[in-house]
Amino acid sequence: MTPDTAATPPIFPAYNRARVDDLIPYAQNARTHSPAQVAQIAASIREFGFTNPVLVDGDRGIIAGHGRVMAARQLGLVEVPTIELSHLTPTQRRAYILADNRLALSAGWDDEMLRLELGELHSEGFDLALTGFGEDELARFLLEPTAGLTDPDEVPAPPEIPVSRAGDVWVLGRHRIICGDATDPVVVEAVLAGVRPHLMVTDPPYGVNYDPAWRNRAGLSDTHRTGIVENDHRADWREAWALFPGDVAYVWHGALHATTVADSLTSCGFDIRAQIVWAKERLVM
Repeated sequence: MTPDTAATPPIFPAYNRARVDDLIPYAQNARTHSPAQVAQIAASIREFGFTNPVLVDGDRGIIAGHGRVMAARQLGLVEVPTIELSHLTPTQRRAYILADNRLALSAGWDDEMLRLELGELHSEGFDLALTGFGEDELARFLLEPTAGLTDPDEVPAPPEIPVSRAGDVWVLGRHRIICGDATDPVVVEAVLAGVRPHLMVTDPPYGVNYDPAWRNRAGLSDTHRTGIVENDHRADWREAWALFPGDVAYVWHGALHATTVADSLTSCGFDIRAQIVWAKERLVM
C-alpha cells in the first residue's frame, strides 16, 4: 500500500536561505525580545554560528525566530538560514508560533548536572555569559560551599518567639513560602516569581470560628495546639482563587459552607469535578 504523501507533512523540510530584509515579522507575535536578550542572541550567533534556522511560511512570514532575525540585523547579516513550513494551515501556523515558544519552557534542569557543566566550562576559561545564564544564576552554581562551624546534621532548637515579617520569602530548594496575604496580587506575584503552577492545594480558614480548645474542655484531648485560626469568619476566598494562574485545585473546606466554597470556585472559572469526604468519627465543622 502506497502512503498518501500529499496528506503527510514533511518531517524533514529542506533548508533554504533568505534575505533578512525580505522576512516579515508576525504582527500578532505574543513573544517579546528585550534589547538585552537580542544582544545575547547576537553574541551566541557570533560564537557558535547561526545554528537554529528561522522558520517561515510560503510568503516569507516569520513563524519562529523573531529574536534571531533581530540579532541578525544587529550583526549586519544579509542572509539567514530558513526552513519553509508552507504545509501548515493558517490555524496551525498561529498555534505553532505559540507552541514553539511555550514547549521549551516546560523543561526543567538537573541542578547537579548543570553545576558540573558550568564548572567545567568555567575552568576551561569559557565566557559563561554566552550560555544565557545571568550573573546571579552563575554565582549560585559556581560558588563553592563553605565549611560550616557546626555539625551539619545538628538541628538547632527553634527560637522561643519565631519571627517572620510580612513580605519575607523563604526559599527551600525548589519550594518558596511567603509571609503575606494570599488575596494580594503583589504577594502572589512575589511568591510565584514568574512560575505558573499547575496545581493549587489549599486548606484555608473554613468560616466556622473554630475554637480548638473545645477538645480540652470536653475531655477529649489534652492538646496544646489551641491557637485561634485567623480570618475564620469567612469561607469565601474567591479573591485568592482568582490569583491562581493554573487550572487544577484541591480545596479543603468545612461542610457547613460547602455551597459558599463551591460558588466562590465556580465564579473564578473552576469546574467542580469531584468531592472527597473525610469519614470522621464525629462531625464538627
